[in-house]
Amino acid sequence: MRSRLGKYALAVVVLMGVVALISLRRDDEPAVAAPHVSSLSVEVVQARRQVWPQLLFANGALAPWQEAVINAETSGLRIASLEADVGSRVKKGQLLATLARETVLAEESKQKALVAQAAANLEQARSNDRRARVVGQGGALSEQQREDYRIKVALAEADLASARAELQSTRIRLAQTRIVAVDDGVISARTALLGKVLSAGDELFRLVRDGRIEWQAELDARQLAQVQAGQVARLTLPDGQSLEGRVRLVSPTLNTRTSRGLVYIELPSDSPAHSTGPRAGMYASGQIELAPREALTVPDTAVILRDGRSYVFTLNDDMRVVQRPVVVGRRLHQAVEILSGLDEPERIVRAGGAFLNDGASVTLVQSQVAQP
Repeated sequence: MRSRLGKYALAVVVLMGVVALISLRRDDEPAVAAPHVSSLSVEVVQARRQVWPQLLFANGALAPWQEAVINAETSGLRIASLEADVGSRVKKGQLLATLARETVLAEESKQKALVAQAAANLEQARSNDRRARVVGQGGALSEQQREDYRIKVALAEADLASARAELQSTRIRLAQTRIVAVDDGVISARTALLGKVLSAGDELFRLVRDGRIEWQAELDARQLAQVQAGQVARLTLPDGQSLEGRVRLVSPTLNTRTSRGLVYIELPSDSPAHSTGPRAGMYASGQIELAPREALTVPDTAVILRDGRSYVFTLNDDMRVVQRPVVVGRRLHQAVEILSGLDEPERIVRAGGAFLNDGASVTLVQSQVAQP
């Protein structure tokens, strides 16, 4: 029993000695410093001075350049046919609808007969007047009787003129049974109904003249003062389509309720009936280009947004980045204008700022992308 305990004690002593030897060898080994590891490899650029147009951002509705209303000019007649509908592109003088003509044709025939009767009465009066002049030379008729014959001629001439005027009026009414387009354009509304009996002044059609649509951008008084006719404007339609137009007119007054005025911007002519282009009633946003001005710019990838503010990262000589708050302005061609917070000579991290923190260590790599 004692010999077994002695063996166990000897084994424990030997094991402890081995552990102590291993620990001693580890303590004698020199410590290796941890290598410096950067958080990200970055490219750098410098801010550039560029001449950019100034932009005014605006919203507004699309509306017809001019709209023509086509009304009934006569009353008491029913619509006999319709030759155009909403969306129809029409030419000036093109037939849009016809009215029943039977009553007017009958009236025209009656007026022709009255003109013929008046002409015959005038001829008779002139004949009587000629005979009276011949007889009167012999003293058979008094001067008063001769004057009566002359008055009858004048009355007959007036009756003929009146009958002819009535005939002309009837012919005008007959022409009004043809409802025609007053100008080239596109039918934007139709209230005419087949068989409806019209009154003078009833609206039948609305016409967008030349099919031209314009953008009516809303601006405040300060912005409105900067806009002039001929300036370029670009807008985006609800479907994402972009259009370019030019300022046609600047409103001389402001809305008393909103204190905003309208800028009328003409757009490229298109056919609303056959295209997905601009249509009256759309609401669009866009920008108006003013006179160009110099801008300090950086790539848009260099600007990050944190907590509602814009930042860029600049690189120091010790390969550490500094987070710099900046105020941004215009954006154009994948670049951003810096209004304040940045000096031109500084090295700016081109991209990847979202993965950096203030003071982070980085590795600089050569840029392979042309600076905007």
